[in-house]
Amino acid sequence: MRFGVNYTPSDGWFHFWLDPHWDSVERDLAQIADLGMDHIRIFPLWPVLQPNRTWINRAGLEDVRHMVAIAANHGLDAYVDVIQGHLSSFDFVPSWLVSWHETSMFADADAVKAQAELVEALYDALADEPNFKGLTLGNECNQFADRSHPRRMPATTGEIENWLTSLMAPVERKAHDRGRILIHSENDAVWYADGHVFMPRQAANIGDVSAIHSWVFNGTAQHYGGMSEQSVRHGQYLLELAKAFADDPNRPVWLQEIGAPGNVIDERDTVAFCTRSVESALECPGLYGVTWWCSHDVNHAMSDFPPFEHDLGLFDENGEIKPIGREFGRLAREHRHDEAKREDGIAVVIPVDDEGEPILRSACSPGGSLFEAWMDLAIRGLRPAFVTSATAADPEALRARGISRTVTPELQAGHAYSAVSDPSLEAAMAQ
Repeated sequence: MRFGVNYTPSDGWFHFWLDPHWDSVERDLAQIADLGMDHIRIFPLWPVLQPNRTWINRAGLEDVRHMVAIAANHGLDAYVDVIQGHLSSFDFVPSWLVSWHETSMFADADAVKAQAELVEALYDALADEPNFKGLTLGNECNQFADRSHPRRMPATTGEIENWLTSLMAPVERKAHDRGRILIHSENDAVWYADGHVFMPRQAANIGDVSAIHSWVFNGTAQHYGGMSEQSVRHGQYLLELAKAFADDPNRPVWLQEIGAPGNVIDERDTVAFCTRSVESALECPGLYGVTWWCSHDVNHAMSDFPPFEHDLGLFDENGEIKPIGREFGRLAREHRHDEAKREDGIAVVIPVDDEGEPILRSACSPGGSLFEAWMDLAIRGLRPAFVTSATAADPEALRARGISRTVTPELQAGHAYSAVSDPSLEAAMAQ
């Protein structure tokens, strides 16, 4: 079991990449290692690495390599994002995709080719670092294709699949030969939003591990309460939901982002939220690891963040460990060698179409009938799974997943879901 953090540099946040101060990285990563973490997730900025479609910043690649090497000096493995993308309500998109050059990063053949070249260049720059464990294509890039985005980049589901496979193709064999993973990550619109062009089967089958980002500001905490069972089990719920769509019943699932957002969770409850959320996630069979968002608070001198984004760290902006940091460190020490868990043989059935995609994704969202059915079983003390209706109709597939009993609720859409972390942005988009 892996426990780590999404690394937010204490000096300059992710703008650090414009002017790296390596002494601060040494200090940050020493703190993270002392906390008992075994890995970090690193976020170089796309416009810094590839400011022109046909020119990659080799000095920028070397900076990423240097950070990975510092992590190794502190006994930390490193997972690196590459098409970066979107972070804490800010977009980091190179100028060759916007304004006079506006096009879709997913559908434009030249743009896809350029991104694939960056993926290969970054992989090759890190290839001989023994603690480099894999690449994520980017952080929640699906939000660029979502209808809620103010500068949406249109694409079809087929173009999304081509984008995912094209970016992984140049390094797939090299990565697998070294035991490294290649994955992609989406926000929960992929599981919850009807009409969203990124699909659950893509999230659960392309790449080596399914990545989950669990944020209860999506309507879960607003509807049920920040410390409700529905909120503290939201990460576990998404992990089980992802497993339902995987062709391989043993495919690992990674809780790659989870945090305690202060806009929906009282500051006095953040430690308890961390404890209960992590412990519930650890009940999920096939869990690859838990990576907390984030390592260090964002300096309050920086402007225009949703207010809670400043305070998500395990360390404050002065580098002092916070109570939630101590608690996550304790959880890591106590649970790193836990035995693998099993479900109780009961599963909620998700009706799917001929392509294996859910007929009504919003039934899986907070307040939806599938969400409610699964949570009801979990609250009663069971460890429920999910299966698709295709799996439910196949006795051999059910046996492979250890399912002996199924529950099939009537489909009903949820009534409380948003992928947007900033209420002011959500209100603006609704007008």
